[in-house]
Parts: sequence; structure tokens; C-alpha cells
Amino acid sequence: MRASTAACIVAVGIGLLTAAITGRAAAEPIVPAQSASLVLPTPPAAAVDVRDIAPTEPEPPASAGTGTLAPPDLPDIAVSITADEPSVALAGRILDARDWTLPRLGEEQRGAIRAFYEARGFNPLWIADGAFTPAARKIMAVLTDAAAEGLDPADYPLPQIDGLEGSSRGRALADADLKLSAAAVLYARDARGGRLEPTKLSKLLTPTRELPEAGDVLERLGAATDPGAALAAYNPQHAQYAALKRKLAEVRSERPAQTPMVRVPKGPTLRLGMQDERVPLIRARFGLDVTPDGDHTYDEKVAAAIADFQRAHGLAADGVLGAQTLAALGGGETTNGRLEADIIANMERWRWLPANLGDRHISVNIPAYMVRVLDRGEVIHEARVIVGKPETPTPVFSDVMRHVVVNPYWNVPPSILRKEFLPHMAQDPDYAARRGYEVIRRGNSISIRQPPGERNALGHIKFMFPNQHAVYLHDTPSRSLFKRSERAFSHGCVRVDDPFTFAEIVLGDAWPQSRMKKLIGKGERLVRLPELIPIHLTYFTLMVTDEGKLVRYPDIYSHDQRVAAALRDLH
Repeated sequence: MRASTAACIVAVGIGLLTAAITGRAAAEPIVPAQSASLVLPTPPAAAVDVRDIAPTEPEPPASAGTGTLAPPDLPDIAVSITADEPSVALAGRILDARDWTLPRLGEEQRGAIRAFYEARGFNPLWIADGAFTPAARKIMAVLTDAAAEGLDPADYPLPQIDGLEGSSRGRALADADLKLSAAAVLYARDARGGRLEPTKLSKLLTPTRELPEAGDVLERLGAATDPGAALAAYNPQHAQYAALKRKLAEVRSERPAQTPMVRVPKGPTLRLGMQDERVPLIRARFGLDVTPDGDHTYDEKVAAAIADFQRAHGLAADGVLGAQTLAALGGGETTNGRLEADIIANMERWRWLPANLGDRHISVNIPAYMVRVLDRGEVIHEARVIVGKPETPTPVFSDVMRHVVVNPYWNVPPSILRKEFLPHMAQDPDYAARRGYEVIRRGNSISIRQPPGERNALGHIKFMFPNQHAVYLHDTPSRSLFKRSERAFSHGCVRVDDPFTFAEIVLGDAWPQSRMKKLIGKGERLVRLPELIPIHLTYFTLMVTDEGKLVRYPDIYSHDQRVAAALRDLH
């Protein structure tokens, strides 16, 4: 009988535990037994283990003639798991991402946030004793100041917990913790260039971005002595980025209290002396004196204002309101507004670069038509370059320079082969050969290359960093083009002025210019770099000099406009 009595007692304990957890009271059935009474021990407040519910030694029967016994009196057992417990509330709320995530935070990152909290037992990261921790306050300060970094604070909404009362407080605190984590993760990814997908703007914008994973961000912030500084450090730490950030603050401080926002609609090109109904709008746009009603003359004052605007925006300052100038006006943006947008666009492209450019690295700034070699931040060599034409742009990306080729062959790219050679060869099969090119036929395919020599399109030397775009740096026989102020003439590769000095820099002491030049005319030779050098083909239309002056270069490929428009379209 002892075994059956214990089984009944276990059933009673389980029923009581289930009833307390689910909040439903259930009456226990009368269990026949020969024991006079059973005493259940009072369970712990936080948990009940049915193994702790054991019978005492049975007492003798009250009387031999009794047929049934009334059930014993049991103590009240209250078992509760409250939703206000932080870890329990988090575990419940984290499954419904609609209540805490952000629109631009993808499913992969949401899943990583869930995994992070699961690994820490669903304990809150930013809230303790019903309030934000000091660490949370530092994170929130960085998010609030996002505009100083060219980011939009509205993308990182701060959770509110003040004044929360009642049964929903635990749920609200859990949501607040998750929301702050989501905002911090999105900020960190945006700071490293996650706001835009460059290849969607142009197939020739292919930087290798370093976007941090959500779990890594939260681990780093959670372990940091100063989590605010750790979050802010996801922004580029390069000197030019910091200089542009300071210029952004200056431009915003100079913004007029009441900025005229006048939209100038599209229309025909306007020149000095022409009549057009848009002229009064242009006058209002630049704050010029109002003329008598009906005077729509595009006069000297209007043309001068347009010329000043063009000059400030890197356009030909001819005073003519054409399609390009009208587009630069941005449908009513002020000069300061346009400059602000361009600074932010350039800051955004700094985010696309690696955090570590390399102690010794090569940087080509396409709009500036310059190449520089830097060693621990110091410029040790710079030279003029020729870059791709607007219709054949030089791509933007980072790679590693590996070797140099002296006396290179020039393999005619497929695009040039199709557009320039094949049409002529269809009329004259000897067209390429008569111009000194080698024609190579393999079955139905054909390729053309130019042998080494004085007339070779690559000159005497080329600098190789194999990449998806098949571009490289090289010499050129057309030396006179380096004298031009604007040098966008190539099919996409970068032509370097004074290439043998550049070679001496990248190859080191073992290959002085004198040794390199002795190889000229002796067939194609490959020389490997003693140490691989990172190379970055960049696109910055705004740079800040050491004296703090902002220098503008022409937006030859319209990347500023693409980036600025894409950032506007985020909201």
C-alpha cells in the first residue's frame, strides 16, 4: 500500500504545480487510502520539485471499523513565474521582432540579436532594477548625436521607460532593452557603410565593406569600459573623415535662420538676355532684388549668381542655366544645403574603405587625378594620373598590388575590340596587323595584342593588382596629356606620370630606377613586389588641406549625386 500511496501523493503534487503555473484552480479527487493523514512540505518560492513531496510514516487507523478516510488537509501552495522577471520577459518578447526591430535591420541581424540574448540567458543588457544603466545612457548619447557623423538620428529611435507602471511594465522594459540593442547594431553597421549598397548605384562601385555582425557589436559594447566611445569608434578614424566632419559642423553653423527653398522647374537652357517665366523663381532662389512685374529677363545679375553657384559646385562657370546646373540646384537646395549633401556623400564613401588602409599603401583619388604613396600617414610620393572617361569610368575598389611588368604586352580589352577593331577588320582584314598589332585566332575566337615598344599603349611598365575589373596602373606614351588640368581620357585604367620613380617606391631599394630601365627593350619581364601593398582606388570630390581649406574636385562620374539621392531615398 505504501507504493500506491506515494503515487497518489506525486499526482497531487503535480496537479497543484500545474494549477498554480497556469492560474487555474482544480479540485483534487478524493483518493482512497488507509493512512490517517499525509503532510506535504511547503515548497520553495521559486520552484517546486515533486521529488520533495514525500509521505510521512502512516499513522495507525483511527478505528478498525472505518471504511473510508476523508482526504487530509493540505497547505496552500502558490507557485508563480512572473512576466515581470527580466529574463522571462525578454525570452517572451524577443520572438516577436515587430515590437523591437528596425526596418533596415535584416533577418540575419535580427537572428544574431536573438542568439546573443539566448547565450546570456535572456538577461537584459541595458536595464537594471527597472532603469537604464550608465552604459545605456552613453550609448543613447552617441545615437542622439548621430547627425554630427552625417547620419540621421531618426534611424536610431531611443526607447522610453519613464512613467511605465502596472502589469505591462516588465514587457515594456524587455522591449526597451531589445530596441536599444537593435538601434546600436544598426548604428554600428551604418557607421561602417551599411546604409547603401554601392553596386546598386553603379556596377563600378565595388568597395569591400567591413560590416560588423550584430552579435559582435553587442559583445564589444557589453564588454567595453566606455560603450559610447566603442560605438562611436565604428565611424571611420581616418584623418580626412574627421576633417570633413568638422567642415560639416561649420557649414551647418553658417546655415541661414530662414533658408529660402524655391524650386526651379525644368525647362529650356537659359542664357544672358533670354526671357523665361522661371527667372523670378531664380531671383528668389538666390535672394536677388525683385524686378517689376512682367520682367522675366535672364539678366547679368541672374547670370552672375548662376556662375557663382556653378563655380562652388565644380561646374563650368559660364552663367548658363543648363540641365546639369539645374540638377545641381537640387530642386531648390541652397548652396549651403548642396555643400552639406556633398560633404555627407564624401563621408559616406569613407565608410566604404577598410578601417585599416595599411601602414604603407597606395591611394588613387579619381576626381583629383592624383596617386599618392603613404607610409604611416605621411605622403612619401605623389604623381599626376589620367583616369577613365565619363563613358568608361575607372572603378572604385580596394585591392593589393602584387607585381610589376616591364615591357608589357597590351591585350586589347573586349570592349575596345568589339567597338573599334572588329568593325574596321570587317572591311580590312589586315587593319590591326598593319598598325603593329598581333592577331591571335583560336577556332572562332580572336584576340589582339600590341607588342612591347615605344608605341605600346601601356608604355614601358605596368603595375598589377589582379581584380574583377581588369584595370591596373601603367605608363603611357601620350605624356602631353599630363599637362591638362582635367585628365579623364582613358578606357578605365590609370596612367601614371613618372612611372619609374613610382616603381622605385613600390619595389624598394633592390630595384632603383637605373636597374629597372636596363630591362627596357629586352622582352616582357615580371618583377614581384618584396611586400604586397594595399591599393585603394577612391572617389573623393572634397578634401581638406592641412590648413583647413576645403578643396573641391569635379564630380566627373556623378557619384556625389547618386550617393546623395540614395541617402535621401532611405527616408
